[in-house]
Amino acid sequence: KLTSIVDQIEKLTLLEAAELVAQLKERLNIQDIAMPSASAGPVAAAPAAEAAPVEEEKPKEKSLFTVKLKGLKDATAKAKVIKEIKALNSNMNLVEAKKFVESAPQVLKEGLTKEEAEKLQKAIEAAGGLTETE
Repeated sequence: KLTSIVDQIEKLTLLEAAELVAQLKERLNIQDIAMPSASAGPVAAAPAAEAAPVEEEKPKEKSLFTVKLKGLKDATAKAKVIKEIKALNSNMNLVEAKKFVESAPQVLKEGLTKEEAEKLQKAIEAAGGLTETE
């Protein structure tokens, strides 16, 4: 019985998997706060807010860069961008990657060299995301 369920889940698309998670949360009355990985989002957002004054100094030096996901070029690119975000951050599961993309603008990575920042920006934009380098 479980093997067939796992096989069916494995065949789901990104959007279908995200919908499955949403429906399971609703039926099982699971709150977003209860997810252990949900703390990664607010923790990542807090340092971004604190780092804002530091980032203003960095462009003067132009040695370290921050890449932000600003949004999507169009709605059809959402699945590709989610997949790319998940591939870039191995600690992030599919649902977290989806929430990350949906809550744009978000900081993708900080403290990158110019080459690393350009490479990351090209990868996200190729998937259909809008980025900004600071």
